[in-house]
Amino acid sequence: MRFELDDDQALLRSSTRELLENEAALADTRAIMEEVAEGFDKNMYAQLGELGYLGVLLSEEDGGLGAIAFAIIMAEMGRVAFPGPFLEWTVAVRALADCGHAEATQWQAKASGGDALVVLALDEDIRSADPRDAQAVYENGRVRGTKVFVPFGEHADALLVSTAQGLALVPRPGTGWNASPLETFDHAQRFALVELDNEASLVAEGEAARAVLGRAQRLGALGASAEMFGLMERSVESAVQYTSEREAFGVPIGSFQALQHRAADMLLKAESTRSAAFRAAWAEENGEPNADYLVSVAKAWAGPAGRFVAGQNIQLHGGVGFTWEYDPHIYLKRIKTREQFHGSNAWHTENALRQSPVI
Repeated sequence: MRFELDDDQALLRSSTRELLENEAALADTRAIMEEVAEGFDKNMYAQLGELGYLGVLLSEEDGGLGAIAFAIIMAEMGRVAFPGPFLEWTVAVRALADCGHAEATQWQAKASGGDALVVLALDEDIRSADPRDAQAVYENGRVRGTKVFVPFGEHADALLVSTAQGLALVPRPGTGWNASPLETFDHAQRFALVELDNEASLVAEGEAARAVLGRAQRLGALGASAEMFGLMERSVESAVQYTSEREAFGVPIGSFQALQHRAADMLLKAESTRSAAFRAAWAEENGEPNADYLVSVAKAWAGPAGRFVAGQNIQLHGGVGFTWEYDPHIYLKRIKTREQFHGSNAWHTENALRQSPVI
């Protein structure tokens, strides 16, 4: 599928690209990834809140722009390997709105404005981040249990926690979270193990909670797929630029047919990811019944494709490709992280096969 943006969507893409290149270029944000404990610039996220980016997934009546706009923004975030919890933040904003609970609505307003970081705390198995039933318990106004891989959990102002009873909203206690940081492959990401025995409010239960959680997981996978497309697109550009400048035997190495074949394969993988991600975004935005299937197709494809593209970018850079000073390793690490979360490649492949119209 060849997806073309309309005029408004193209304007969103160009304005977002300009904003990120001016305010969050990778050359400038590397220090934040490596040295700032939170892993992101709070002032930048406050600016994104003021501009409406954090509320992009809200309904149109509430100021949102829809799933296609979300995919556009995530792709641009990928191009600069934007640090921080933008994906998790925006998904949580929509989940809070979907809960339809007074306290959740209050937190949604603060989160969409950039005044509070709220993320979902879903995973409980340190061996896998794939969706599964929660074992944490909500009882007598408290949540008890342990969550792993909580994105930026140490610095969250509130957590939306999956429990056996439904979704519980847990504000950050005055003493801070009982959290332990987890080692990460991507130095721009932060994950935590959070042990909970905290006061909370049950903001969705039963079928309502499952619907909220299902949409959140689907949007997370969609955002990760679009972000991986952006990472691939920039990796292709980086490889072409380097091989056009680097010379061997008196000519640019990009003139060698073997390397041109590699670049062509990279472009094919990236463009196929674009098609899959935006087809899924269109289905999600228009309420198509096969949206879940298409999101899983996009996520299952994007991970291996992204690994190939980012890996080839490192190879085409030669000996400097894997060094810390050059950027290709950052794109590879982000892709390898994204493919494991919001449903792994294996989980989404199985989910897509269960719903495939041709099986």
